[in-house]
Formats: sequence, C-alpha cells, structure tokens
Amino acid sequence: MNQAFDWSSGYASQRSPVFARNIVSTSHPLAAQAGLRILAQGGNAVDAAIATAACMTLVEPCSNGLGSDAFAILWDGKQLHGLNASGRAPQAWDIGYFRKKYGADAKSLPKRGWDAVTVPGAVAGWVALSERFGKLPFADLMAPAIEIAERGYAVPVIVQQKWTLASTVEELVSQPGFAEAFLPRGRVPNVGELFQFKAAARTLRLIAETKGEAFYRGEVAAAVEAFAKQTGGAMTAADFAAYRPEWVTPISQDYAGHTLHEIPPNGQGIAALMALGILKHLDVAQHPVDGTASQHLQIEAMKLAFADVYKYVAEPAAMAMTPAQMLDPAYLAERAKLIDMKKAQDFKAGNPVKGGTIYLTTADESGMMVSFIQSNYMGFGSGLVVPGYGVSLQNRGHGFTLEDGYANQVAPGKRPFHTIIPAFLTKDGQPVMSYGVMGGNMQPQGHMQTLIRMLDYQQHPQAACDAPRWRFNEGLSINVEPSMRPDTIAGLRALGHDIGDIHDSYQDFGAGQFIWRLGDPAVEGYVAASDPRRDGAAAGY
Repeated sequence: MNQAFDWSSGYASQRSPVFARNIVSTSHPLAAQAGLRILAQGGNAVDAAIATAACMTLVEPCSNGLGSDAFAILWDGKQLHGLNASGRAPQAWDIGYFRKKYGADAKSLPKRGWDAVTVPGAVAGWVALSERFGKLPFADLMAPAIEIAERGYAVPVIVQQKWTLASTVEELVSQPGFAEAFLPRGRVPNVGELFQFKAAARTLRLIAETKGEAFYRGEVAAAVEAFAKQTGGAMTAADFAAYRPEWVTPISQDYAGHTLHEIPPNGQGIAALMALGILKHLDVAQHPVDGTASQHLQIEAMKLAFADVYKYVAEPAAMAMTPAQMLDPAYLAERAKLIDMKKAQDFKAGNPVKGGTIYLTTADESGMMVSFIQSNYMGFGSGLVVPGYGVSLQNRGHGFTLEDGYANQVAPGKRPFHTIIPAFLTKDGQPVMSYGVMGGNMQPQGHMQTLIRMLDYQQHPQAACDAPRWRFNEGLSINVEPSMRPDTIAGLRALGHDIGDIHDSYQDFGAGQFIWRLGDPAVEGYVAASDPRRDGAAAGY
C-alpha cells in the first residue's frame, strides 16, 4: 500500500499528517478524542466510529443530530460492506398529500418543517454496525456523548460561524423547538461559550439502555408522534417502528491502478465513479496539477456525471437505469468524447441504455477501517427539535420531487435522492483508504478532486485535502476557492466557465477526512489527514 507520495508537497495549511496504528479523523477534536478513548478501551474501528458519530451530533449540531441519516462503508479485515441508513417517507406522503397542501403546480417539497422530514436512520445505523461488527457493549459507546451533552463544551470558531449563519434563516429558526434547543439565552452561543444539551443526553441514555429500541419503538418514537400531531406533521410512531437500515454491496470504478467504492443509489456516490470513468480516457496526469487544463477536464467530467445522476438516480426500485448501465465503460468512453479542451459546456443527460453533513473515518491495528457519514442536510435540517428529547430532525424529504415522470417522485415509504456519501479505496482487492468530503453536491466532486491529486499527482493525503478546490453549481457556473492560482482562474474563465465571487465566504467547498493504510496496520499503521476548512482533527496512537 506504500504509494509513492511526495511528502514535501503542500499548500497554505498548518496541518501535518498524523501517523498511528489506531486512528480517528473527523471535524471536531472532542469527537476524535472520544473515538480514540473507545479504541484505548479495547474497542475496534466500528466501536470508535459509533462513539465519534454520537459525539458529533452534539459538537456540530449545525450539521447533524440525533435525527440524522447516515451511510457507511467498512473493511472488516476480509471484505467491504456497505450500510444505507437513510430514512423513508412517512406512509401519509402520497402525491395527493402534497398537492392538496401546496397546489397542483408545486414541484418540490418544502425545505423546512414536518413536510421535509423522513424517518431518521442514523441511530439505527449505529445499532446495526455495533451488532454486526462491534466489540464493546453498545452502552459504552454512548458514554462519551452523554458526558459531553451533560457537561457541555466550549463552542469553536467554525461551528459558531455556521450556527450564526443558520440563525439568519427565518424559516429555520421559527420551527417548533428550534429556539429552545439552539438559541440558549435567546441567541447563538458565542465562540468559547459553554453549550449544554441535556435533552439530548436524556435521549442518548435511552438509546444506550435499549440499543436504540426506545428511539424507534418506544418512548422517543411516541414523543415524535405527539410533537408531530401538535405541530402539523404526518409522522407517526408506526413510521419509526417500521424502519430498518439496509446492508448493501458497494459499487465501484477502477482508476489509476486502484478501485474507488461508493454506496449505490439512492445516494449520489455514483457521480464520482462516473466522472472517474470518463477521466480514464483523458489522461489528466499529463497536465500540471494546479493548471487550467487539469481542472477543466475534471470540471467537465463532473458536469457530465451530474447530468445523468440528477435525471436517473433515485430509490433503486424506481430507477429506469441501473447503476451498471450508468457505469458501462463503453458509455462513459462516449461521454468522454463530448469534452472540448477549448471550451466549457452545459451538458445534458445521456442515454446509458443501448437500443449536504459530518464525516468521520476510523481504523485500528487489526486492519478494520470505517468510512462513515451522517447529516441533517441543510444546516440544522428541518429546524424541528423534539421538546425534552433534543432530537433535531433532518430535512431529507426535500430531496424528493413532486413532478410527474421522475423516478425520484415522493411516495409512501420511499427513500429520497441522497447527497451524503462515504468513500473507500482499494488496490488489488486490499484496503488502501477510507475517506469522505462533506457538503451537498460537493461530496462526489471532492471525492474525485482529492483522489486524482493522490493517484495521478502523488500528493499525500493532507496536501490533497488542503489544495484549492472548485465546485460545480449548474450550467456553466462554478465557484473556486480564493487560494486557487490566479492564472488558473483566468484560464478557466477564458474557456467559458462562469466563476462567481471567489471571496464569497458562504461558498462551501467541503471538508474532508482521510485515512491511508501504509502497510501492515499492526506495524506501519496509517496516515491520516483532516481538513482545515472545519475544526478538523486526526488523533491516534
């Protein structure tokens, strides 16, 4: 696994890679320490991932919570496993329900409130991972999070900035339960100010004592139903009781002697695989890593992938195209021919048929590696917080469409198109790297950009993590980070890329966490990287 990285390469970051045999990398130091604590207690990488994920619901509440969805890919020492813990629509959500409330011409579900909430899957995902692969008692994994919720923590800079931005969204902060939970003292906590979440501690104790049963088929589910009835929601305890996460087989794409693995639809991970499948035909590595040509090829390949993903990806049973058809090598070779080195293009979907989140990754000296992601979606999700229980509910239902003729149209018990995606890299059937990049549709874009830097340009994980990124929006519109070379920005504009304000502080270019296996995990161990775009931390021993 000893990739010939250039360890001298780097960008404007003060971070150094972390080398260890047992390691945790995520976007908050307290959560990373919690995972490391579990490893030191004799837990494995799965135990550490669950403990870290539970803590992240507290220390980064603007991105995830106890009402989140989640996905995971893990290497158990012999093979890869995928877990889809994304939630399903309430049984009341047929198309008539929304047309009656919002009119026959409505095209999308609301962004906030009950009509954006699907059954949260993260807690069920934690339990499923623990039951199948964990070593320690499940209750032990909740202990660090319960402690943080009870005692509180000092709010860090980047989390406070995201919290403050969310507080300016009236449709969010006006939702029932939001202010009581997230505007203590009538305002956003200041940087360094103590934030306690004792209501969440109550729910975490119930989850710990019952291995999640209280959440889905007990006290918490009953509280959710009562809250929904009081505030205009259709969610019921029966919707919670019916929920089960799904074990899935990851889908993959070969690139540069390695294989990238993603969770299959209803997620968007297939976009990264398609883009890499297109770039296989274009020899990106012949161009300078930060130059215009390399970035242009990557942007155009990503646009082609998204054109198909947005048209075809949905709940698998509703898709007209299979992932295999969308990843067909001959089809992707034809799509690659559409790219023009001399101009940017607004691509449309092809025909494969012939005739935003927190991320964490953990690894241990036994060789187990976990790539895990969970999210409430659009900054605090739906805005709804269950009184007395601290369950902030996601707004993943907004990912559905109300338009006829689309595979992703809302229906009872259906899962929506999902943005959060963990990634995993192998070589010759053996594990190499668990990684992910957060931030809505930035996620597959970040997967592709950072992987190309590592595989085609031999940049080490921290350098690839620190390097400037671009983000495709729609049409010819992209955004780029201010740290991108001025001549590259000028070159992209000359090709027709519509680049927005490069100093727009509200643009999200994702934040990533990476763990690369160096060799025998009990001897050489791993190297980990964490992203400076958030308060990220990698810790190990």
